[in-house]
Amino acid sequence: MITRRSFTLAAVAGAAAAAIPGIPGAAAASRPVVVELFTSQGCSSCPPADAYLGRLAAREDVIALAYHVDYWDYIGWADPFADATYTTRQRAYRDALGNRTLYTPQMIVDGEADAVGSDSRAVDALIREHLEAAGDARPVVRVEASLSRGELHAQIHDTGMPGPADVLAVAYDTHHRTEIRRGENGGVTLDNFNVVRAIRKIGEFHGPGRTLSVPAKPWTQVEGGIAILVQGAEHGPIWGATKVLVA
Repeated sequence: MITRRSFTLAAVAGAAAAAIPGIPGAAAASRPVVVELFTSQGCSSCPPADAYLGRLAAREDVIALAYHVDYWDYIGWADPFADATYTTRQRAYRDALGNRTLYTPQMIVDGEADAVGSDSRAVDALIREHLEAAGDARPVVRVEASLSRGELHAQIHDTGMPGPADVLAVAYDTHHRTEIRRGENGGVTLDNFNVVRAIRKIGEFHGPGRTLSVPAKPWTQVEGGIAILVQGAEHGPIWGATKVLVA
């Protein structure tokens, strides 16, 4: 499993703007919608949202990620996948979205709209709204990712991004099954999907095109994949995303 550690950018080079093979041009649906679930194994309301995220993870037009927060660990069960880093990300979203409180389960769609994670109807509506949005309503940044020669590479091409962005790498395990022995879910076996094990900023993007490369080894210790997110600064909207599977 991945260990949570910091790493430095190994190489950053500007790249001439170029078409990325296999990705359509400016159509709004040319990139997947990113759905981020904030959850905890210690939260009795979370299992339905965890199961729903598993269904979303099977979709080609969605990148589904589960961040396990640590603020429920005190009630009897310490979530083995929880990390204060993910709680910090959720707090930043709370402030960016103008929410008043943290809660689980929470799903955030493309970094700019949220709903209760177990309310599949509401989340489905947000996903559909984002897939159908066009032009200025949903800027598209084309992203490709690959693993080769010991490095993780991200190729980014701007097709309408309204401002500067952070480039994030998010490593996740595809599936975990855990027997919960204490707490609100005591006696239940939980299935968790696309469990985030690390998130790091690997660079910034200002357009029109760029290639980023970082050492792959910390990321390839996951049993799943790596998502690349191009997200507006200060936890703004996500304008581009892709993923690469780890063999």
